[in-house]
Amino acid sequence: METTNHHREVGDLLLAQGKLTEKQLEAVRRRQRRLRVPQHTAILHLNHASEADTYRALAELHRLDFVELTAAEFPSANLELVPLKIILNHRVLPLAQAADTLTLAFSEPPKQSTLANLRLLLGKKLQVALTTPSCVRAVLQQRFGLGADTVHRLREERGLGEASQDVVFDLAAGPPSAESEANVAKDASIAQYVDEILSEALRLHATDIHIEPYQSGIKLRYRIDGMMHAVPMPEGLRQLYPAVVSRLKIMASLNIAEKRLPQDGRISMKTEREEYDLRVSIIPTKHGEGVCLRILGRQSLFLEFSHLGMEADQEALIAELTELPQGLVLLTGPTGSGKTTTLYAALARANDEERKIITIEDPVEYQLEGIVQIQTREEVGLTFASGLRSVLRHDPDVVLIGEIRDGETAEIAVRAAQTGHLVFSTLHTNDSISALTRLLDMGIDPFLLGASLVCSIAQRLAQRLCPHCLEPDLALPDDLRQEAAAALRLPPNEVRAFRGRGCTECQQQGYRGRVAIYEFFVMTEDIADLLGPDIKTGQLRALARQHGWRPLRERGWTKVQAGLVPVAEMQRLTRRIKQSAPTE
Repeated sequence: METTNHHREVGDLLLAQGKLTEKQLEAVRRRQRRLRVPQHTAILHLNHASEADTYRALAELHRLDFVELTAAEFPSANLELVPLKIILNHRVLPLAQAADTLTLAFSEPPKQSTLANLRLLLGKKLQVALTTPSCVRAVLQQRFGLGADTVHRLREERGLGEASQDVVFDLAAGPPSAESEANVAKDASIAQYVDEILSEALRLHATDIHIEPYQSGIKLRYRIDGMMHAVPMPEGLRQLYPAVVSRLKIMASLNIAEKRLPQDGRISMKTEREEYDLRVSIIPTKHGEGVCLRILGRQSLFLEFSHLGMEADQEALIAELTELPQGLVLLTGPTGSGKTTTLYAALARANDEERKIITIEDPVEYQLEGIVQIQTREEVGLTFASGLRSVLRHDPDVVLIGEIRDGETAEIAVRAAQTGHLVFSTLHTNDSISALTRLLDMGIDPFLLGASLVCSIAQRLAQRLCPHCLEPDLALPDDLRQEAAAALRLPPNEVRAFRGRGCTECQQQGYRGRVAIYEFFVMTEDIADLLGPDIKTGQLRALARQHGWRPLRERGWTKVQAGLVPVAEMQRLTRRIKQSAPTE
């Protein structure tokens, strides 16, 4: 298919191959015009085709060979064919050398002037191939560490010599002065290196960044989809590390001279497509200051419930809950299970001009327009309980309590839910029904609980299978197949399971992103009548089942059948109800 400009572009090839639709190509062209970026970049921005397919088409357009490699497959010896400075500056991978011809893989089609310079510098004829930026990034990061080109340049600028001769500064001589560190931290190259650490975390959709100094060097880890992943660091970073920490302190408006006490701050970041808040925590350790940054997205947070992982019946139910005039809605689950995200999605749905919404949180993680948010401060007596009393005097319609931690907070929340307020909060229990027994243990009157609690929701965050390398998992044991068939109400031969093979799109992990598994318990009159100080969780479960309650494990099988979650991940996060009672 020819474009109006009488020349084919990447999108036209992908359209002809069935990898793009007409509607997607039109969206790509709009983005291309608006941002003035190449068409293949616009395609990847919109995630309309895989990186490998896009670059394969780009290579075809430029009549270049396309190569797809992983960092593990790339021979280390190849990197010795070209000087390190050229590899890092031009981001090229030497693939082979035959006589006086060198084959180089680029992540973008090179300009003729670039090729002429390289021919002159290397004194060889060049054969050009194309690969994906992810491939180049993975190989260079695996062999030289994140931001190796920046660190290499910094060391040259400061005359620090070879990395192998690196020496940590002598503690007896004292650390550098605050003034000299401030000057170094403002250096453009240090700023660029810190930006590389942050932007790599955003690219990988990390939620946390951990930078830790040890005697042997600096360790960088990202938390991605709930799991920690180590990132190789360049040799010779140890001497530059204090400047990196000082740079982060300056960005977070912290005191760069204070190295003996923990400090907390916040950094606001803006990329081409989104704004982020970074919560910064710095602690003193034996070998320097350790840094932890929590990445909070401002815009991507408020997703549709279906994007979070709710099924159609659950989505309809939570939409009803956000419109209630009063009642208590609880979210339960361990730390890091996505409770805050679900709560804020519910608040965003409830947020209109006709209702006043107040939250009391520790800490305030996301800022919402049109909602009054209060940060607890226990050192001055502003606890959840005391803050909640004051909040209720401000005539709110909807109240969010970050967490019910004690009987006093629970009592006020339950009474507020009875006196014309819609109250949302979280509780640490294993499942939705355990929330009732936990509140009874806290001393809440059974009658009050039955009258105020509307719904309790348990959730877990599961690693989502990468859609680009999804394939059937044919090794499902018979006992699990039978269990899945019963949960899904299907014949055993119709049960499906999937796994991720691993590809460049998911960094060979087989997973990409996360999806929530939800369990909803709705209070009924029968269950309210059964509530008492001696009620057992098993009795509540049996009665709840009669009213349509389905446990997390059964909901998890729905995700497995849909190709969203692998069996092993579902098993890790849920347990069979017939096993022992949950421990708190």
